[in-house]
Amino acid sequence: MTDSQTPAPPPPDLPSPSFMNPLEKRIQYKFRNSLFLAEALTHPSLGHETQRHHFDNQRLEFLGDAVLQLIFTEHLFDRFPTLPEGHLTKMRSRLVSREGLKVHAVAIGIGEYLMMGRGEESSGGRLRASALADAFEALIGAMFLDSDLETVRRFVLREAEPDIQNLQHEPMHVNPKGRLQELLQALSPRSPVYTVVKQSGPEHQKHFESVVTWNEIELGHGSGASKKDAEVDAAINALNASLWETEANNAGDNSPTTENNRE
Repeated sequence: MTDSQTPAPPPPDLPSPSFMNPLEKRIQYKFRNSLFLAEALTHPSLGHETQRHHFDNQRLEFLGDAVLQLIFTEHLFDRFPTLPEGHLTKMRSRLVSREGLKVHAVAIGIGEYLMMGRGEESSGGRLRASALADAFEALIGAMFLDSDLETVRRFVLREAEPDIQNLQHEPMHVNPKGRLQELLQALSPRSPVYTVVKQSGPEHQKHFESVVTWNEIELGHGSGASKKDAEVDAAINALNASLWETEANNAGDNSPTTENNRE
């Protein structure tokens, strides 16, 4: 049996499945304090729509982001002792990117458990990359508060192992400008625009800085020894930041809600 076929061993002291809800079964973790899990699954739109005070998952998202950064930083540092800092940074950026976290959120089915406003749900909120990635970060934050770093580390690295293995065999970004344009044109016919904002250095050692914008949003900033290198660097940083999700979210927020259609 190969490594890929070997099922991951369950965490120690895993409670009986009869005492775990479906999401806990999927992540193989039983929350001691169920309020942490409830908070992690509460989308901010729920409070906005009901005009009532609800806790939401934004604070746990903030915590979970920091925990993920620490876990991946330490793991990559130990696993790849010969790689330079810049390469490790790019690997970590891919692992914690919105698209990267969305994959894990979809794998555990977190979208179906999110509590959100009807308007957000009707506009595709359960499938939106930003909502799924944020919820996954919040789940990590909740697990950290409910247990400890080692417990969270085991879960995160178990989920991310296929991605980490792929990082060893794939370039950091294959045609980043083309990939960025492909993602953006799925949302709008407009293409990203690259602009050189600074040029310095002597003729034989030029240094260029470039920004990439789309729909009047600055998506990324890059630099390099040529205009092309600066544009590629800007595209890579834009892919890592995924700021175009802001545009998609705004479009969803402006869509008709159930409340607007009430009789």
